[in-house]
Amino acid sequence: MNPVRIRYQTIEFERHDIHIRSLLDKQQFSDPFGVAEDLGISSAQWSLFGVLWQAGEMLAREMQVFEVEGKRILEVGCGIALPSLLLNARQADITATDYHPEAGHYLAENVKLNHGRGIPFLRTDWKGANDNLGLFDVVIGADLLYERNHIVELSEFINKHAKPHCEVIVVDPGRGNKGAFSKKMMALGFSFSEQKKTIGEDKLEYSATVLSFLR
Repeated sequence: MNPVRIRYQTIEFERHDIHIRSLLDKQQFSDPFGVAEDLGISSAQWSLFGVLWQAGEMLAREMQVFEVEGKRILEVGCGIALPSLLLNARQADITATDYHPEAGHYLAENVKLNHGRGIPFLRTDWKGANDNLGLFDVVIGADLLYERNHIVELSEFINKHAKPHCEVIVVDPGRGNKGAFSKKMMALGFSFSEQKKTIGEDKLEYSATVLSFLR
């Protein structure tokens, strides 16, 4: 099996340049010991954690102006974790989670690339009941609602790790599940609002909905 090919890029924000080491594209694959397969991650899904998705970039751009002082923030399903890296550059208290066995390694490498302090990371799924994450003031995530059966798992995971007063921000590119997810979150005591936003220009323009929940 050939080694995966890597891409380096820099994402420019108003006050920070974030350097990213990611997979070259979604065609990359490396699971020689079957670790990902044992976790239920197929070869077709393996690369999805390791590329920069536009929803993740939009979430990161939301975070460049987000008030972070005194808040403990959790990124769920972080993948390549651009929002976490941006928040880390802002000296925010950020923790990241993902289910993929390589996500933590790529995050650590990107922290080094940006000369940042270490970002706490936990590999966990949304069913995880034996982790030590604790509670957070803010929970964020990008493009999390791609499967209908994730709605209950994700909302209950968020609720488990949300403080009594908590803000949740999810960027959704239109997977068709935001209505059901929003209803579930409101049943857990959160108020809900949404806003359509766009980043980029011309042919590179990208639009998605920013879902905001507050309790």
